[in-house]
Amino acid sequence: MRIVIGELAHETNTFSNVPTTVELFQLWEWDRGEEVLQRHKNVRDCLGGMIDRAEELGVEVVPSFSAFAKPSGTITRETYGALKKELLDAITAAGEVDAICLTLHGAGVVEGIDDLEGDILQAVRQAVGYDIPLVVSLDLHGNLTEKMVTEADALLGFHLYPHTDMYERGIEAMDIAYRMVKGECKPVMHMTRVPLIIPTSTTNLSPAKDINEACWKWEQEPDVLDCAFFHGFPYTDIPDVGVSIIVVTDGDKELAKCVADDVANLVWQKRDEFAPDILSPAEGIQEALRSEGLPIVINETSDNPGGGSPGDGTHLLRAMLEANLEKACFGFIYDPEIAQLAHDAGVGSSIDVKLGGKTDAMHGEPLAITAYVKSLTDGQFTISSPMGKGSKVSYGKTVRLQVGGVDIIVCSVKSQVFDEQIFLLHGIDVMVYKIVGLKSSQHFRAAYEPIAARIIPVDSPGLTCLQFTFFNYKRLQRPIYPLDPETEFKLK
Repeated sequence: MRIVIGELAHETNTFSNVPTTVELFQLWEWDRGEEVLQRHKNVRDCLGGMIDRAEELGVEVVPSFSAFAKPSGTITRETYGALKKELLDAITAAGEVDAICLTLHGAGVVEGIDDLEGDILQAVRQAVGYDIPLVVSLDLHGNLTEKMVTEADALLGFHLYPHTDMYERGIEAMDIAYRMVKGECKPVMHMTRVPLIIPTSTTNLSPAKDINEACWKWEQEPDVLDCAFFHGFPYTDIPDVGVSIIVVTDGDKELAKCVADDVANLVWQKRDEFAPDILSPAEGIQEALRSEGLPIVINETSDNPGGGSPGDGTHLLRAMLEANLEKACFGFIYDPEIAQLAHDAGVGSSIDVKLGGKTDAMHGEPLAITAYVKSLTDGQFTISSPMGKGSKVSYGKTVRLQVGGVDIIVCSVKSQVFDEQIFLLHGIDVMVYKIVGLKSSQHFRAAYEPIAARIIPVDSPGLTCLQFTFFNYKRLQRPIYPLDPETEFKLK
């Protein structure tokens, strides 16, 4: 048995002024053939799960093409054309295969194409037909469409946020494809959409935890293959934004609808529980100083590069400096210009710079600081977080600056913080710091919840702000809750 695997993943923040180009994909991943296996073998992600499970089943894996870029603005038409051609050419070149397993995102937007995933799945079908099983894993932040449901045999969403189950979803995708080829199952799907947008919500806390538990209870039923709660991606201004439930059953369409409707009703009942408690950076710092133990982690939700923000926002860092903190660290701010200046000046020097705030004014003005250059690195390390463990990353030239009692990590590539490795790279042990500031909405929790005395989210203006009234939505299907409090939810 031969099964093709591939990836095309991007979470598009249409409010970002940074267009997503070929160069941004190539910065992170643009692999062909055997390069796909080399990057993902022994890594806890979707393709890693597919590869390992195929080996266990005795399936020949045919790697096609894999591309990934960190969240940013709308994908240019030229970029998508190149991505689409690479993937389709690689699938066609694979010759006769028995099934296809892809990992996509679900919130990809291209110039002129609101539904990247639906478009690419339709193109794959046009290339290979509808007789070959096509199984897809998706991020739970996908904005799902009927076109995706129509074109795929099974859509499997991550259940967990942080996404520590990517590997398991890859295994599941390979299992279902294998069983389909063997004639052991015939997946059918139903999607129930809920007129609701929700802020980033970790799944080990209620209400998302409760909804997942309802999904997993249904999955105990013999014919329910998968039940996934898609949170949606609210920072995308297209019609099909919002929460959805997708259920995959073995040949029972009515059961799939029954299960999806049941879970969707639960989501609607709990809609008000998703509203977050919002603290400003200054309020979060004071709360941290009143808290016992260490480290106290303060995460800046509003400038999360994992959601398409610029990563050079200064709201939290400014508040930390103004608070005259001792034994505090911040990781990290994206500013390649300052990283280069520090490398030019060398360890032991002092530099006068304007740090951050270079992409736009929304995320804060640049910080005028005099900083001591403590250490310099090449920004390369291996992720140790349960999410994506084993992945090799490079943040380019990086520097540890010291301003008073605050250590500041500056990097040349934007990303959210997943684990403590970027700090360790610069000799910082977060376990002995009172306050650790970082940019991330939820993914950092996979590594930090086991070690933090407390986690305090803070919010301010930004492209991943938790307050949806901040955004000028023009294309959403309305009414939608909570923007429209009078919204009603009626099942068809």
